Amino acid sequence: MREVFDEEFLGAENFLNTATYGLPSRRQTEALHAALRRWELGELGGPEFDASVAQAREAFARLVNMPAESVAMGGSASALIGLVAAAIPDGTRVATVPGEFASVTGPFAVQANRGVMVTELPLGELEARAGDFDLVAVSVVQSADGRMLDLDALRTSVEGRSTFVLLDVTQAAGWLELDLHWADAVVGAVYKWMLSPRGTAWMAVSSPLADHLVPHAANWYSSADAWSNTYAFPTNLAPDARRFDTSPAWFTVLGAGIAMPWLASLDMAAVEEHCVGLANQVRQAVGMVPSNSAIVALDVVDAAARLEAAGIRAAVRAGRVRVGFHLYNTAADAETLIRALGVDERCPRGR
Repeated sequence: MREVFDEEFLGAENFLNTATYGLPSRRQTEALHAALRRWELGELGGPEFDASVAQAREAFARLVNMPAESVAMGGSASALIGLVAAAIPDGTRVATVPGEFASVTGPFAVQANRGVMVTELPLGELEARAGDFDLVAVSVVQSADGRMLDLDALRTSVEGRSTFVLLDVTQAAGWLELDLHWADAVVGAVYKWMLSPRGTAWMAVSSPLADHLVPHAANWYSSADAWSNTYAFPTNLAPDARRFDTSPAWFTVLGAGIAMPWLASLDMAAVEEHCVGLANQVRQAVGMVPSNSAIVALDVVDAAARLEAAGIRAAVRAGRVRVGFHLYNTAADAETLIRALGVDERCPRGR
């Protein structure tokens, strides 16, 4: 058991797989167990989860520095991105990067029959040429290997242009200090670095873009007063981004309402320094150049087998072992990983 800022994490030792899913705190699991017990006894009430929804919405807004009233709740990042993809005009030119996570690119790729064109540009070129496109859809941190988008360069490139910017923060929010108030849409699933159960995502959307979106999943919960409008027709939609909400996944939002406000209360610059520092400890040991990412993709012979033998939990993505360091990780985890890899078999420097 590890204690981090008054939260306890049971399985944190040698857990380097937060880029796949994050660990819940003991406080979160106790709350979930209690809710499951009330469900079993038939004592559960739907309105009791509304506070968790509000708390998680506000926390996401703080983590990305967007207004809480601009934040909508959905079941997945791709479902929320789909609202944007469905609203763009025929012939829209979209830019992304090669190897981008399919939930970011898929909603736009399936619009090809309307003449929507998706162009892949390498990181660096994407930021430089972003203003030449109608919309940019890209992750702040790449899922496969942790490569970072140059946010300052992207912002400069689109300044004064009509380009819409959609940023996915699924692999960033929760460990990386973010100020994305300038973006048109910021979307993130919460079950990774935001340490919540799987089944909910959030999207902050600027007013100019929100005016173009259709709430295709309009439902009782997206109304101005959910519990008073369950049978209203036509639906009395909320005036803010809540009009894009889907009905909450109860146990997911319960966990998110605990984990996300806790993360949002922390000094995110210090969190980032901790996570990146551990990642760079590993990079240095295996001969890689330093980076500003908490995710490391390892080019080491038999890395997956070595980590499994050492009891280290990680993942294989795009042919390489991927590890990630979060708040509940320590230098001891990095040292265990380094020993398991064997520093005599180093990755090519500067791959």
